[in-house]
Amino acid sequence: MELCSLYKEQQDLRRNTYVNLTQMYQAIQKFKQELKDFQSFSYLLMNSFKHQYQDYLSQIVDAVQGTQLENENLQLFQARAVDLEQSLQETNERYQVEKQKRKALHNNLVELRGNIRVHCRIRPLLPFDTESGDAAFQNRSISLSEKVVHATDDETVLVRYSRPGHPLFNKTFQFERVYSPLESQKTVFGDVCPLLTSLLDGYNVCIMTYGQTGSGKSYTMLGPDSESDPISPSEADREMGIIPRAIGELFRLLSENPTVNPRVEASVVEIYNNELFDLLAKDSSGIFGVKRDVITTKEGKSNVPLLTYELVESPAEFMKLINKSLQLRVKHPTLVHADSSRSHLVVTVTLTISVPFDSFANQQAIEKLCKEILCTAPQKVMKSEKPSFSPRGPSPAPIPLDPTEQQKQVQTKLQLVDLAGSECIGMSGVTGTILRETSFINRSLAALADVLGALSEHRGHIPYRNSKLTHLLQDSIGGDAKLLVMLCVSPCQKYLAETLQSLGFGSRARQVQRVQAKRRNLLVSGKSK
Repeated sequence: MELCSLYKEQQDLRRNTYVNLTQMYQAIQKFKQELKDFQSFSYLLMNSFKHQYQDYLSQIVDAVQGTQLENENLQLFQARAVDLEQSLQETNERYQVEKQKRKALHNNLVELRGNIRVHCRIRPLLPFDTESGDAAFQNRSISLSEKVVHATDDETVLVRYSRPGHPLFNKTFQFERVYSPLESQKTVFGDVCPLLTSLLDGYNVCIMTYGQTGSGKSYTMLGPDSESDPISPSEADREMGIIPRAIGELFRLLSENPTVNPRVEASVVEIYNNELFDLLAKDSSGIFGVKRDVITTKEGKSNVPLLTYELVESPAEFMKLINKSLQLRVKHPTLVHADSSRSHLVVTVTLTISVPFDSFANQQAIEKLCKEILCTAPQKVMKSEKPSFSPRGPSPAPIPLDPTEQQKQVQTKLQLVDLAGSECIGMSGVTGTILRETSFINRSLAALADVLGALSEHRGHIPYRNSKLTHLLQDSIGGDAKLLVMLCVSPCQKYLAETLQSLGFGSRARQVQRVQAKRRNLLVSGKSK
């Protein structure tokens, strides 16, 4: 029975082993089939990968070749760009050279025709531009501080103004030089500086600022007001106006040539309510500011009898006189400007130097030749054509000299004029005494415009005596001095009417043809002295 039981267990074990082996065999067969399927799939995947690899490789090769071609094209374009930049730079340099030549020729033409040089300076927007004492202006929907005056280049002013329901106002004005609001005091003086060389060469020079009140005239001529707006010394030097820079440059030029034995004298007058006051003279009670009168001499020149001339030997002495005189200048606040000058300020620098007589003899011959050219070919000069000069004409005969007379004295004048600003009474809100001042200011500026109009129309009578201002500046406006008018204008729409009036004044001033600027006559010889 035990054997039977063991046999039975053995049979069951064999049976289970057989079943397990059968299942294992089936699993192995299934695995073999799956392995075959995987091998075939792997083969197909490998073939597909190879094809894709070849495709991608060919695409990469094409891309590399395309990139190389693009790089070559880029290098060609870069080379062309460099050539174009060099060509543009050369063209720009030639343009600048030609522009300077054109300016030089234009300046020569201006001197030959006796025209007045007119520069225009556009001041930046200031805080008071957004303020107004006129309720009618405050009720407008458009911004009063909108910029309508622009410097399109260094010779053109563009006034562009649009208002709802009105056509676009677009007008340009041409001047010898236009300064944008970003240009510094140094830049402005750089264009004025050559006139000081003319002063040493024997020419009278006059520089005046013109514009409405608050347009930057006194800032341009004198610099910032140190009392109302304290600034650092370095900033004060950078912000100096034409007057301190001019006197510094004058003494610098004189120091380079001490043999001329210079003598520099200064006078300061104020024209207030059409009355002329000598700010360097004291009356019997010791108060500065003595009333003077303007007369016309037998030679037809304007003169101020008993005018005080102070000898100055350095820029510091000169500026001390100017600052003392500025404290006497009449100023009152208005709605337009809190520190408005109520008078015209005329600073005259008289320079007496000793020069060799030969230089003046040669210059007289040159002036005679220029006069003959201007008289014989006026049409060519007017049309800006290139006149042809014949070398066949006889050379000027030498002027006989006394061999003992080697030095001659020459006296020239530099007038620096800070005009009071024109005002719109309704906008400035002035009353009483200040209203009377405004009336005199506007009338004197109107007289100046009348004189320029009469000169441009070549009238027989020029109304210099209609105002003390024009009477005092008669020799500079209508004489043979070199005259520069610096227009100062506001860029905002609030003062558009006054700005257009100033620009129109400058345009009319450019049309004035005066006599050609001449060097001063010789005074006394060195021997006589």
